Amino acid sequence: MPRPAEAGFCRIHGVPECTLCHPELAQLPKPRAVTPDDLDRAKRALDFTTRPVNSATCKLHHRRIQFPDVAAVERAGIEVEPVWAGPVTEFVSAPGELAYDRTRVARVSARAQGPVVALYKRLGDAVKAGEVVALIESQEVGRAKSEWLRAFATADLRRQALALLRASGGVVPATRDRELDAASREAEIILGTARQSLANLGLPLPGDMRSVPAERLEVSLRFLGLPDAIVKTLDPTKATSNLMPVLAPADGVVTPQDVVLGETADPAKPLFELTDTRALCVFLELKGEEAGRVDTGRVVKFKPDTGGPEVVATVAWKAGQADPRTRTVRVRADVTDRSRSYTAGTFGVGAIVLREEPNAIVVPNTAVHDEGCCQIVFVRDKSFLSAEAPKVFHIRVVRTGAKSDKQTEIIAGVLPGEIIATVNSGSLRAELLRGNFGAG
Repeated sequence: MPRPAEAGFCRIHGVPECTLCHPELAQLPKPRAVTPDDLDRAKRALDFTTRPVNSATCKLHHRRIQFPDVAAVERAGIEVEPVWAGPVTEFVSAPGELAYDRTRVARVSARAQGPVVALYKRLGDAVKAGEVVALIESQEVGRAKSEWLRAFATADLRRQALALLRASGGVVPATRDRELDAASREAEIILGTARQSLANLGLPLPGDMRSVPAERLEVSLRFLGLPDAIVKTLDPTKATSNLMPVLAPADGVVTPQDVVLGETADPAKPLFELTDTRALCVFLELKGEEAGRVDTGRVVKFKPDTGGPEVVATVAWKAGQADPRTRTVRVRADVTDRSRSYTAGTFGVGAIVLREEPNAIVVPNTAVHDEGCCQIVFVRDKSFLSAEAPKVFHIRVVRTGAKSDKQTEIIAGVLPGEIIATVNSGSLRAELLRGNFGAG
């Protein structure tokens, strides 16, 4: 049968009779123009990584397989479908874990030792920053309040003595004035130290306490730091001045709670752990040879083993060295969608997306055959359905790219709309091999 003008082996795209460079060679009813976008797409795919190569000396593309009629093709069980354009993704897979972002976790401890007398939050409760989560009875708190009261009284007395001396109108010895002034300054320093001690316990004093009447100072300090709502629940005949609230330092959810009523709180041991459950990370363990292809900003699609929804995250950090035991490189990706509910602590597999092509040329995996020297597909002749035309399949050498479970990207060799053999295309390959043996 007559053939179109042949083109030699294309060094750019790695196929003979390249339809990207010579679209008139495609088996299409009407010629299709190749656009700059088509050429750019092929270049991106070839530049991305090393692709399987075809031998420039292979002559399989000269071969044709002819059937006597359409019925013979049907009896062989061959099914066809058009080449189409569709999305392809290339990625690096790695096992990993979905976990809470540890930078968004706060451990809540008491600032002084003492028994826990009240708990206002429990496991799973949501907490706002500044909320009281527990109440501690600590002798250290009582001592700090007493020391401040003594320091306040001493400073007030010495301040009044110095004021009276200077207001007396008589001749005041300079040494006496200096002594009272020094004593007043010393008392103010001790008062400031006592005030700081209360602040260190999370009990800062409000404003200038000098405006508070002396008879109300002790009452003001008794429940210092406690919200009115909690003070109303206390029995004034039993509540002591040793009470100290434990405040939440940040918003979060209690996960976990490591304290019970009556237990002695220790500043070195957290009572609660508050977690921002919306802030999650995916931690992946990459093979060393694959880590070099991953950088920050890459999209990660994580599939939990539990079968929950796919988690989308963005690579935020990659370890600078491999783990000495596993020889894997740790990667952290921050989950971007906080509107969905995910289960932290689940394991799964993450795919770090390296390349996405929305309109690549793709064919079913069953259509592509590796002949060792080249990869081929079987393209149905454009006149196949004409009654008088020969029933021919052309052998077309192709350059393959990304491959998934069901489809293979074709970088060059076929164009969208060409009809290729898919189901049972192996019978065509068997005919090709039989012809090869006969030729030998």
